[in-house]
Amino acid sequence: MATDIEDTVRAVEAASVMRLLPARPRLLALGEPTHGEDTLLRLRNELFRQLVEEEGYRTIAIESDCLAGLLVDDHVTSGAGSLDEVMERGISHGWGASAANRELVRWMRAHNDGRPASEQVRFAGFDGPLEITHAASPRQALTALHAYLAAHLDKDLLPCTAETLDRLLGADDRWSGPAAMTDPARSAGRSDEARELRLLADELTSLLDAWTPHLMAVAPRDDRDRARLYARTATGLLRYHFWMADTSPARMTRLVGTRDLMMADNLLALAERGPVLAHAHNSHLQRERSTMSMGGQRLTWWSAGALVGARLGAEYAFLSTALGTIRHRGVDAPAPDTVEGFLYALPADRCVVDASRLAAALGDRRPAARVSPYFGYAPLDPAHLADSDGMVFVRDVPRG
Repeated sequence: MATDIEDTVRAVEAASVMRLLPARPRLLALGEPTHGEDTLLRLRNELFRQLVEEEGYRTIAIESDCLAGLLVDDHVTSGAGSLDEVMERGISHGWGASAANRELVRWMRAHNDGRPASEQVRFAGFDGPLEITHAASPRQALTALHAYLAAHLDKDLLPCTAETLDRLLGADDRWSGPAAMTDPARSAGRSDEARELRLLADELTSLLDAWTPHLMAVAPRDDRDRARLYARTATGLLRYHFWMADTSPARMTRLVGTRDLMMADNLLALAERGPVLAHAHNSHLQRERSTMSMGGQRLTWWSAGALVGARLGAEYAFLSTALGTIRHRGVDAPAPDTVEGFLYALPADRCVVDASRLAAALGDRRPAARVSPYFGYAPLDPAHLADSDGMVFVRDVPRG
């Protein structure tokens, strides 16, 4: 059995990944089973660097605020802003403090320096402007979309003025206050103003689409792409706030599903521009339905990866990441009858695994599901072992 399993693994490098796939996918996603571990992010950095240099990928997208990420993209493509500034303001969820994320941005800037735009690697966040504790005001996205259209179209075509948007939006803290996450009554998402803003966001988006030929003639592609991002984000945020104000049992399921729909739309838009490398939690990128327990409720929804895979088919590929130990988080060596346990018994510290061949090598021996003592780590689901195109296994994740 050990020999059969050893035959399914290779070194973690771009060539090993590409051997698992029939062709280079337009969107290649790498998941992680836990956040905040620079060991996993440095492995991502090295693998993505090879895929950029050897396979021609031109966008690196991470699970971070899509609007804030524009600052990072400006920095890596033109040198705008300092590294300290873009790490503080351009990467959300507190992950700008990660040394590995800083190394990624620094490498992207160095790679792009002196290269023509067509050969540069772009950066993108593909999450919404959302945190576990709150959601951003739709102000930035809505006003930026309105400003773009006002600059290129006759003002009589616009459904409202900038002053009307400002009045309807009101103070930003009425949207972003964390109390609304636990108390729907504190949310502005179903107010009269919010309902009118949803209609206006729809009209502005429709106008953006209806005047595409004109906008293509008068505005650079990057500006048009950003306007589309503002439109997606404005409508997505207003939808998210709508469900924050909901009092039904479906509230949290709709919120997590809306977040992943925003992620999927962003990934699909990036893939229209060229080949994309994406990195996020496994649960956001897997093809099967995602599940999570929150507040005593079991949530089930379709992940961004499932939505993207349904649209792109074979042009979407997903590598999950599994691991053996995170001892500083209380995650010790896996039981030998789990998938992680089978791989942990191998001598390799890290490897790329052919998931379908591993499932075949295990045969009728059904692995047990690993139970994690650490809430922030999600073990591999053995029932879906063969649903990914491959797997990256890291034997031990040290502190720091």
